[in-house]
Amino acid sequence: MNPSESIRVDPWFNSWRAEILKEFTAGVARLTLVADPDGLLLEEGVLEGIRERGFELIPFEDHVAFRYAYESKFRSRWDRGEKTDLVVVLRSPSSDLDALPYDLLQAGRKLSFNLGDLFPNLSYPVVAALDRADLDALFDAQTKHAPGQLGDNATKEFVLRHVFEIAPELIKQPSDLLRVLLRRHYRGQRIPAILDERFIQVLRQNGLFEDWPLEAIIPDAQAFFAFLQERWPVFLDSLAKPKDDAVHEDAADYGFEFPGPTFLPFDHHDVRIYIDNLFLEGLLQPVPHEQSQALAKTWVAYGIKVSPVENRRRRMEGLLDSIEKTHPTVEARHGEWLHFAYRWAELVALELEPDTTLPEGYRERLEALRSRIDSALTGWVVKRYASLINLPPAPPVMLHHIPRFLARSLGDDRRSKIAFLLVDGLALDQWIALREVLGELDSKLRFRENAVFAWIPTITSVSRQAAFAGKPPIYFPASIHTTDKEPGLWTQFWVDQGLTQHEVAYAKGLGDGDMDEVSELLSRPRLRVVGLVIDKVDRIMHGMELGSAGMHNQVRQWARQGFMRDLLGLLHDRGFQVYLASDHGNIEARGVGRPAEGAVADLRGERVRVYSDPRLRAQIKAAIDSRLPWRSPSGQPTAAQNGNPAVLSLESLEWPSVGLPEDYLALIAPNRAAFVRAGETLVGHGGISVEELLVPLVQIDRRDR
Repeated sequence: MNPSESIRVDPWFNSWRAEILKEFTAGVARLTLVADPDGLLLEEGVLEGIRERGFELIPFEDHVAFRYAYESKFRSRWDRGEKTDLVVVLRSPSSDLDALPYDLLQAGRKLSFNLGDLFPNLSYPVVAALDRADLDALFDAQTKHAPGQLGDNATKEFVLRHVFEIAPELIKQPSDLLRVLLRRHYRGQRIPAILDERFIQVLRQNGLFEDWPLEAIIPDAQAFFAFLQERWPVFLDSLAKPKDDAVHEDAADYGFEFPGPTFLPFDHHDVRIYIDNLFLEGLLQPVPHEQSQALAKTWVAYGIKVSPVENRRRRMEGLLDSIEKTHPTVEARHGEWLHFAYRWAELVALELEPDTTLPEGYRERLEALRSRIDSALTGWVVKRYASLINLPPAPPVMLHHIPRFLARSLGDDRRSKIAFLLVDGLALDQWIALREVLGELDSKLRFRENAVFAWIPTITSVSRQAAFAGKPPIYFPASIHTTDKEPGLWTQFWVDQGLTQHEVAYAKGLGDGDMDEVSELLSRPRLRVVGLVIDKVDRIMHGMELGSAGMHNQVRQWARQGFMRDLLGLLHDRGFQVYLASDHGNIEARGVGRPAEGAVADLRGERVRVYSDPRLRAQIKAAIDSRLPWRSPSGQPTAAQNGNPAVLSLESLEWPSVGLPEDYLALIAPNRAAFVRAGETLVGHGGISVEELLVPLVQIDRRDR
């Protein structure tokens, strides 16, 4: 049998998902109503499995929004005699299904799923707190170890041991604890607070680590790495001193922010294996040392400042080696791409640092790596991007999740206030540059960094509008080609959350020292939520003629002018929690020719064209692809490129209307290419690349001392 003809094995067959997916057989009923109080159907693998079986899914959250999508996308098709399998998901117990509209109840069959049925012997509150991606390991452990009925604490310890590989009773010395925390925080692992509390409780009961700031460094990656950063110079001093001259100073002598031991065993083999990557990926920063030349010849070299050129060369070499060996594939979970995005951004930021020239060998390796990553991401997006839309908003995975995440952060405390800063067009690698300058201008700023997916196509009217509307673009079809409705969408979201219009504000066009305008806005006595659009980076991008390196240089210069520092200071002084995000990034792209379409395209961007006629889109795609450099004169792949997925993925892409109005038909330019005059180079956005699609989401705090 030809390998391409082999029978596909369902990857979820032997997991907890099988209990759910077995209920979904195409053609049984055109409408299925599901009570899903634990959000099991919104898990990435379940969503993919349901879609592969031919079903489409709509959560029933907002009555008006649901009715719009249901009537426009499904009822109209049924009325035309078309067949679809629709799943309506209600995040409530099965008893609430009867409260659904009568026409749904008449047409649909009913199902119900919950964690209690899947994990009957484990404490429900503990299992419910887990990220749904962790249920695989828990289901396997339950099957393998067959625990009897477990209470809360026993369930917590079972989960810690078998899901997160943490056995608190085996942690006896600093290297044990550091190994556990390094593995967790380096991977970006999310562990529920109730498990952290149990972990800390057991450690305290054992009388160990009494002087360690466990409550800070166990749950908080930023605090943990700051704790390590403070102790790194002490460790270097110990290496530089004679063997019999140990470090005895108290932590207070160093002015540490975090209490605890002065000396940490960075050289223990369980700890040392992480050190290089922590410095390579910017999680720790190298420090100067009076014996830097000698220390730089040892295993601690990445943590020593020698010279800017040498430090850059080391990091570039190390990151290239690391990413070439380990980067996400087409089969990765979305969290792997979000975690990887920062590693890639650090490498791109290094590549574009000013005043240095990369060796040719590095540039060739980078270009080859870009091609592999572009290909993997495009394949992943085609397969799995649609499953992200309906994921729970905590933690946010897509831009439209952010308002609901912020609403949860706002909570019921009437004194709490939130500022959402959207820096239009800021790529993640440019955030790295901005963060560096902000740290130089104000050393008290602290950044809790995450990433989210922008909307495809990665353009402002789609992606930024979704970030302020708190809903997919399918729900604002009338304004999808403009951002004029953004203030109303932002205000309406918060009014729906129980705020009044006087408690919500919005402003755009910021970035050039408009501090008086912002200060006046923030002085409103009842203001609790403010959305601010800083569009300076986007304006820089659209006027950029010097490529990505010029972008970085201009972003750094703008940051040094102090607008962002002053804005953050003003917001913190007024008591706002501050969150920063972007609506899309940007890349340097090369023209492959302008489509000969006249005025019929609804949007004529450099990296994307949008049409309302699928036949026209198909014609333009064929014309563009026939002119691509690796095509033969007949328009077919050349012999050298035939069958090479890394090349074939660089064709223009007819993007399905995922979360978009059905007549919003996007044609995405080939990766690193643009719909402009052949050979022309520009900085643009709209397509699918790590730099365009994965954008920063950062909580910015300011410590008091």
